[in-house]
Amino acid sequence: MVANRAYKFRIYPNDEQKILFAKTFGCVRMVYNHWLDRKIRQYEENKTNVTYTICAKEMAAMKKTEEYGFLKEADSIALQQSLRHLDTAFQNFFKQPKTGFPRFKSKKRNKNSYSTVCINGNITLSNGYLKLPKIGQVRLKQHRIIPEEYSLRSVTVSQTPSGKYYASILFEYEDQVQEKELQKFLGLDFSMHEEEQGKKLVKVDRFFASSQTCSVCGYKNAKMKNLALREWDCPQCKPHHDRDVNAYVRKNAGLQTADIWYNKEDFVKEIIEQRNKNPERV
Repeated sequence: MVANRAYKFRIYPNDEQKILFAKTFGCVRMVYNHWLDRKIRQYEENKTNVTYTICAKEMAAMKKTEEYGFLKEADSIALQQSLRHLDTAFQNFFKQPKTGFPRFKSKKRNKNSYSTVCINGNITLSNGYLKLPKIGQVRLKQHRIIPEEYSLRSVTVSQTPSGKYYASILFEYEDQVQEKELQKFLGLDFSMHEEEQGKKLVKVDRFFASSQTCSVCGYKNAKMKNLALREWDCPQCKPHHDRDVNAYVRKNAGLQTADIWYNKEDFVKEIIEQRNKNPERV
């Protein structure tokens, strides 16, 4: 199964790279706002949407003009990603109109950031440096080791109000976790997170009255709320119950639909042995 994991590192651009970052932040914001205005105007005219493909073609033509030639200085993939983010926001509006149109990005209100995608090795992380399109090698403080089998997919560069720069790097990897078949199950009244080890957890409601309810007929004996009572006879169908064994049978009865197999005889013996070793256990 393919999974993703992101790592955030602080980066230290030089003065020239800081200028390039500032230009890229401005360009992706301009692209987003320009085509947001375009989408709004068309929607007001005929209630239709301007697709990402149309926006991308218009942007390619715009970059050839003298007025907007500065867009060539920015990472072209970052500009395309800005259009994709806008398209996603607009699609969400069509699904839920009450949310309103996407908002214009403000230099003062929004954090400076842009995203770019790794294509044909245009982005690399090596020897304490992150190579980015149009930016070059940026010094990076790598405080975590990236497994060799991880594949770099994309990067989001951001700048905080205090002037610090960060790179959030998304990796793709093959998740090798495999589920293990359970041979024995012990009903627990608390939850454990063991999915990453490949184990299967079936959670039982903490208020499930397993020890108070007859495992044969379902009669609920309110007297068994007294934890000191370890054995009882069902007044409805007459069998004699051991408190722990009855609770075990009740819990397993509700778990058989989960395709879990139980070695019941051995486990019943185990419960009784543990109780005899700890007679004061509640």
